Amino acid sequence: MPRLITISNRLPISVKVKDGNYIYEQSVGGLATGLSSTSTNENYWVGWPGMTIKTEDEEALKERMNKDNLQPVFLSDRDYENFYEGFSNKTVWPLFHYFKQYTVYKKTYWEAYKKVNQCFRDEIVKIAQPDDIFWVHDYQLMLLPEMLREAFPDATIGFFLHIPFPSYELFRSCPWRKEILSGILGADLVGFHTYDYVRHFLSAASRILGHDNYLGRITLPGRVAEVDSFPMGIDYNKFAKAVFEKETIREIIELRQQLGKDKIILSVDRLDYSKGILQRIQAFERFLERFPEYQGQVTLLAIVVPSRATVDQYNQLKQHIDEAVGRINGKYNTLRWTPIHYFYRALPFHTLAAVYYMSDIALITPFRDGMNLIAKEYIASKTDQTGVLILSEMAGAAKELMEAVLVNPDDVHDIVRAIHKALTMPAQEQISRNAAMQQTLKRYNVHRWSEVFMTRLKEARQATEKIKRKKFSEEILEEIVQAYNEADKRLLLLDYDGTLVDFQDDPQKVAPDEYLLNLLGRLSSHPDNQVVVISGRDKNTLEKWLGHLNIGIVAEHGVWSREPGEEWTQADFIDQDWKEELMPIFEFFVDRTPGSFIEIKDFSLVWHYRKADQGLAEMRVHELIDTLAQYTTSMRLQIMEGNKVIELKNAGINKGHASTRIIEKLPGCFALAAGDDFTDEDIFKALAPYPNAYTLKVGNNVTAARYNLNSNREVLRTLHVLSEQQRVASNYQSA
Repeated sequence: MPRLITISNRLPISVKVKDGNYIYEQSVGGLATGLSSTSTNENYWVGWPGMTIKTEDEEALKERMNKDNLQPVFLSDRDYENFYEGFSNKTVWPLFHYFKQYTVYKKTYWEAYKKVNQCFRDEIVKIAQPDDIFWVHDYQLMLLPEMLREAFPDATIGFFLHIPFPSYELFRSCPWRKEILSGILGADLVGFHTYDYVRHFLSAASRILGHDNYLGRITLPGRVAEVDSFPMGIDYNKFAKAVFEKETIREIIELRQQLGKDKIILSVDRLDYSKGILQRIQAFERFLERFPEYQGQVTLLAIVVPSRATVDQYNQLKQHIDEAVGRINGKYNTLRWTPIHYFYRALPFHTLAAVYYMSDIALITPFRDGMNLIAKEYIASKTDQTGVLILSEMAGAAKELMEAVLVNPDDVHDIVRAIHKALTMPAQEQISRNAAMQQTLKRYNVHRWSEVFMTRLKEARQATEKIKRKKFSEEILEEIVQAYNEADKRLLLLDYDGTLVDFQDDPQKVAPDEYLLNLLGRLSSHPDNQVVVISGRDKNTLEKWLGHLNIGIVAEHGVWSREPGEEWTQADFIDQDWKEELMPIFEFFVDRTPGSFIEIKDFSLVWHYRKADQGLAEMRVHELIDTLAQYTTSMRLQIMEGNKVIELKNAGINKGHASTRIIEKLPGCFALAAGDDFTDEDIFKALAPYPNAYTLKVGNNVTAARYNLNSNREVLRTLHVLSEQQRVASNYQSA
């Protein structure tokens, strides 16, 4: 059974120095808990140990850690500062959380980020085995998947981003956007907490790197990368059971004695400008102003966990929070009542569990948050099922905890209304809401999260392996050559754009060159060969380019056909009156989509959008298809999606029908068909029943063809090899 190698910025341990010696103890984070349940033989963890280790002590500490399946990555203070405090938290963190005003683009930070990702890669190489599974975590290591792919081309690699992925318009401002996207796409499976982040990532991959996707699958050279959402869960039972433990009960009693009978509104978060801590404190002040009857009855318990003390924005935020708490307490404080109990520290687990249990309201209002597990922990701790969760709709958890009172974190009045609603909510409604959320959290806990991700990772890898099994190779070429030589009759069915020539942005710039014309001429000169170019192009263009050759030509996906040296014939009587009626629809979409244009064929209309903005084009494609679908049945029309084109044509005419008519005239022949587009799938399906048919698809998309080729150059090389077989055979016969 393969091993799982988990890679994150920090190891799941805390290293300390005690009496001059390094000691470490296990951390209890959600990630470590979740991955402990993965079904692998043994798990390894690679990460930074949490502090700078003296050079002379590194080997000894590494040896100790290796016994616990830990592989430390030792970094200098300078490298870690530029990598972590610099690029990770002054560039990526603010940008991905929509705080562009705090984002710093500094080349030294970027260089350190690349260097540290490479250091992680180097340490992994030391322990990795060929069948290991790699799971890379979070924004500090976005370049690592690609680095691992280069080191282990056939490895199974997953990547999970625990923070939001921003919209394309924001992400595009990053100078190293291409490198980051390419780094992440080294993985077989890319995971996010919500579909919104998936959508943003796919949009960026399409617009910046030109990678289209189908249902979240991005096709890359020789493999695929799946992109999907996996909302991370918590260790539900840990928090649900903690309420009944002696340490927690003791804490509950002590806290209740200190706070009296006041209603408690809990605010707990790590110090960060993305969490909206200051704004929720200000909202509480506004609540006391608007509803003075609650003064002396409601207390805000504000717990702020220290974080990133060296970053200026965090220091300033801490100062503003201190000032706000002081002002509000000074304004409303009485001998009996303190409006805000403020703690700037991390709480021990049982104290936190007690606070969760006894709080009447949890006020969780981040401006942006990848998930926010605190909201889930609060709900899991409400064993009596009373209590109200007020949750920002910008938190990833809001997609699951829909029974919470959702608020806009930028709207103070919305938060004030939510607090009042929570305080006046009947107990039965609280119980009903919490029961529904608890059911969700029980079922999809952190263990289930990791299991689902690993299952999808294996499926993604299997998709790549399937592509590899269909990958064109020298052995397959030899098989084709042998079958070609042994055949009495041979049929070559060849698509044009993207197959015989590279598909260009301008489809008018792909006339055949001298090499291609000579190649087709040599193949068609053999008396046992029938060469047919079968294309979606109009017959006039194909006649102009290829009409002088001794080949068959099929135009407009089968509407027109022509035997060598003969006149063009139409497949059947085809109505084209619909073109005039539907032309305004195409013109309307051209007007609304800059860069797109219309191609008018004899019996079809084609909307090209290769030059258009990809994000806009993706939207327009769906609009156009939905609009045209209203006419397809009544007018007997067919919508065909091609390579950056939408074509509307008469139903019942396609390349498959044309191919069937041709091959039926040559029973038992050797057949070779090559294409690159969705429209060519009809050819591949039509030839599937014939045992001597070899079908080739340019590109690594899922296909009905027997084999995938990386580019049209492999098609030309195959045809060249076959033409050389003719020359050798001809010379042999002459001799």
